[in-house]
Amino acid sequence: MAYKRTDRVNALLQRELARVVSEELNDPRIRFPTVTAVETTPDLRTARVHVSFLGDEVTVREAMRALERAKHHLRRVIGERTELRYVPELVFVEDRSAARAARISSLLREAREREGHAGG
Repeated sequence: MAYKRTDRVNALLQRELARVVSEELNDPRIRFPTVTAVETTPDLRTARVHVSFLGDEVTVREAMRALERAKHHLRRVIGERTELRYVPELVFVEDRSAARAARISSLLREAREREGHAGG
C-alpha cells in the first residue's frame, strides 16, 4: 500500500506539535502533555490533535483550554518550521486512553490482591 500524503503530514504534525507543546509553550497549565496522534482530513485543511495530560479532570480541562488559546501561535510556529503550503486548522481532542489504561491496571491489581487475601 502506498504511503499517503496525509500519513506523512500526520507524522510531521505530531512530531512538531509534540516538541512545541512539551518544550516551548511556557504555560503552567499545560503540564506533562503528550501528543498521542494526529488525524488530518483528506483535504489537509483540518487536523485532530489527540493530547493526553497527567492530572485530574480539572487539570486536564485547564490544559485543554490553554491549548485552545495557543492554537494560533502553534499554527504559526508549525508554518515557520515546515514546508507545508497550508497549515491545517488544529482541533484538540483529549486522549483518555492512558488514564483508562491506568484505571484498568489499578482494578486488576486490586482484584489480584483480594484474590490473594481470600486464598491465604
